[in-house]
Amino acid sequence: MSLRHAMLGLLAERPASGYDLMKRFETSLTNVWPATQSQVYGELGKLAKTGLLEIVAEGPRGRKEYAITAEGRAELRHWLAETRPERSHRNEALLRVFFLDLLTPLEAVAYLATEAERAAELRAELEQVGEKVDWDDGPLSVNGRLALEYGLRLRAMQEEWARWAAEQLGGAGAAESEAGKS
Repeated sequence: MSLRHAMLGLLAERPASGYDLMKRFETSLTNVWPATQSQVYGELGKLAKTGLLEIVAEGPRGRKEYAITAEGRAELRHWLAETRPERSHRNEALLRVFFLDLLTPLEAVAYLATEAERAAELRAELEQVGEKVDWDDGPLSVNGRLALEYGLRLRAMQEEWARWAAEQLGGAGAAESEAGKS
């Protein structure tokens, strides 16, 4: 359902073709809600058919430019203000943490160290995104910076937690090894 709302939100700023929307996804939403070309074009058709978008211009080679309608804006506002976001409760990385005792202490610590490094890599990628974007005072830039900061802080927290957890298990593994020697 959120692809629909992401597209309505992007079109609320200004009309765009499917190609233009793909570029906007790549420069703003790809780290939050990625979409493929077939998803975007398929959703454009659905949104136009339901009256949430309208075709405002047609160009060469079947190029169509879409704009949000009043009904589309109402749907977007309803989604933003009156519905609760769906939150995924599934996290494969944390699921594995519950079963780290099935690994050797060294393997468990290595798993957590790898998770810390992955979080650090993802944070570095987001930092690069922030450096490449031509930020301005428009709503997508202002809100995009807020979302980017969330991602940066989340990845920093994940890295810090994974390093902490590795230390916890490293200490427990060392204590078990010492106990086994006596």
